[in-house]
Amino acid sequence: MRFERMERLPMTPSLPVVQPESLLEGRKPAWLKVRAPGGPNYIRLRHRLRDWNLHSVCEEARCPNIGECWEDATATFMILGDVCTRNCGYCAIAHGRPLWEDREEPERIGRAVGELGLEYVVITSVNRDDLADGGAAHWAATLRAVRRLAPGCRVEALIPDFQGSAASLAAVLEARPGILNHNTETVPRLYRVARHGGRYERALELFRRARARAPEIPRKSGIILGLGEERDELLATLADLREAGVSILTLGQYLRPSPAHLPVARYYHPDEFADLAARGRALGFAHVEAGPLVRSSYHAKRQAETASA
Repeated sequence: MRFERMERLPMTPSLPVVQPESLLEGRKPAWLKVRAPGGPNYIRLRHRLRDWNLHSVCEEARCPNIGECWEDATATFMILGDVCTRNCGYCAIAHGRPLWEDREEPERIGRAVGELGLEYVVITSVNRDDLADGGAAHWAATLRAVRRLAPGCRVEALIPDFQGSAASLAAVLEARPGILNHNTETVPRLYRVARHGGRYERALELFRRARARAPEIPRKSGIILGLGEERDELLATLADLREAGVSILTLGQYLRPSPAHLPVARYYHPDEFADLAARGRALGFAHVEAGPLVRSSYHAKRQAETASA
């Protein structure tokens, strides 16, 4: 890391001091409150996903924006099952040894996107370190199915790191996603605690390889805040991502899924997110989506359009 070149800025003095979750006994700041889902479009989409036997990361990861996004008939599809081979300290998705293979899933996803008339869709997956290619062939088949069955839809691929396999990454890029996304999630110091099985340098190398192989495909990454990162570390990580070729960045607040997961070190005020967004734009990111409830796929279509403009 290159901390010596990062300027340390004081935090805005007028902001309230928000204590760690452990001291607040689980109480969250007012700006983290969201309306409970339950509108007609939310119910319709939930039933359709059940009918098609499809998974959404919106449900599996307990995203706070599920009500808003599903009311807009927008969802993030999760392929390759709902059991992850890794056990990250912040993630609500089930982990273990997957016993799942569904060769028809790519076609079902393509048909679902086409029938819903979606203009923009995000596809993601669990880590499948049990597969030789990490699931890359399944990824490529899914992307091609959506392009064939819903040609007017732009697809964002939120991929795992494939354990650093250049061949697996190439297979996904050859299927031509509209945007390639891989979440860095946190600063390098916290990888051992938060990202079991992940490697910070591996994430950066993924972006460098993608830029070299398919420079026309925009690259995107996301970080969750509140795991214990220091400001210098965070700013240095943003600089690393920009230098690796990332052009779209998301920054959101970590929310503890359960007592078994990592505790929240602190809650960031909305003004702090605004400041970090300005810092990101100054570094050269084409678009920065930052806020307490921001997740990688939140307003993904708008992010892509803003970055393209």
